[in-house]
Amino acid sequence: MNTLLVIAGIIAIVLLLVGGFNQALSFLLWVGVILLVLALLGWILGRSRGSRVP
Repeated sequence: MNTLLVIAGIIAIVLLLVGGFNQALSFLLWVGVILLVLALLGWILGRSRGSRVP
């Protein structure tokens, strides 16, 4: 019976960690999308102004 409780505890801890990582990855995904949009806007504005940005 103690083994079953230990296994249930380990599974609960793993699920908590995965849930936390999922929220962190979701946040980082949105940060990445926002940075990508800003980079694209900067590139488009640079091209439309005719400036030479390497």
